Amino acid sequence: MAVLRRLTPGKRSVTERTVLAGEAAAEAAVAAAHEGDKDEFPVAGDPYAAAFFDLDNTVMQGAAIFHLGRGLYKRRFFHKRELARFAWQQAWFRLAGSENAGHMHDARESALSIIKGHRVEELMEIGEDIFDEYMADRIWPGTRALAQAHLDAGQRVWLVTAAPVETASIIARRMGLTGALGTVSESVNGVYTGRLVGEPLHGPAKAEAVKALAAAEHLDLSRCAAYSDSANDIPMLSLVGHPYAINPDSALRKHAHTQGWRLRDYRTGRKAAKIGIPAAAGVGAVAGGAVAAVAIQRRRRCL
Repeated sequence: MAVLRRLTPGKRSVTERTVLAGEAAAEAAVAAAHEGDKDEFPVAGDPYAAAFFDLDNTVMQGAAIFHLGRGLYKRRFFHKRELARFAWQQAWFRLAGSENAGHMHDARESALSIIKGHRVEELMEIGEDIFDEYMADRIWPGTRALAQAHLDAGQRVWLVTAAPVETASIIARRMGLTGALGTVSESVNGVYTGRLVGEPLHGPAKAEAVKALAAAEHLDLSRCAAYSDSANDIPMLSLVGHPYAINPDSALRKHAHTQGWRLRDYRTGRKAAKIGIPAAAGVGAVAGGAVAAVAIQRRRRCL
């Protein structure tokens, strides 16, 4: 597997870049050794194969929308007094390592109300800086190595996430991936309305998106791979011939063992040792961002 390209050129010291390159190369080598015992995967030159990666806690430590909120708070999209609830939600996400429907719903609704009236172009520009500030260092080197293996085999790689499609697209592009499927916020004349187009791309909706993309791109899902940390993504994982549980929550870990799916855990060496797979990095910061708190508080004051 090729040496992985840097996430943020010029943003890290030589030592940090060296450590990242070493970790990623080691993960790729170990993963290749384990997979070599079973079959040659991913298969090079297969035009009908691709890979689909969940984002939150699979590719990146924490939730993208929380990190986005942290960046928006720094840019005075809302006030300090409204941080507390959202910081607690991020702490819960960090410790539990899994999604909570209520927390994610609050975060989504809050994010929509915050961006209402802002231009799409403005949020895209801000999103580039927020990636460098809060997200680039939270990409799991091990998962990045897995994505790179598919790219090196000539396969296309998409992120599939409930995060805003704008944020997901930035992350995919900066990682050198093919593209991203994400939740779409309505805009009129380039200005956000504060509403979604349809529903969040979550759970079964991800599976539907993957099926639609596979049909459009003439992919054979039995030859494709999917990666996720959450039992919510079992519908997506069940679609493909090569499902992987990455940093799995307890429900997905149990399901993966039952189904004989492969597992990778990059959170801590101790957890990884229990299931005989490689480990890479630690857990991200608690602070996380503050998208959710502001609109929750606003709505309550209006009641």
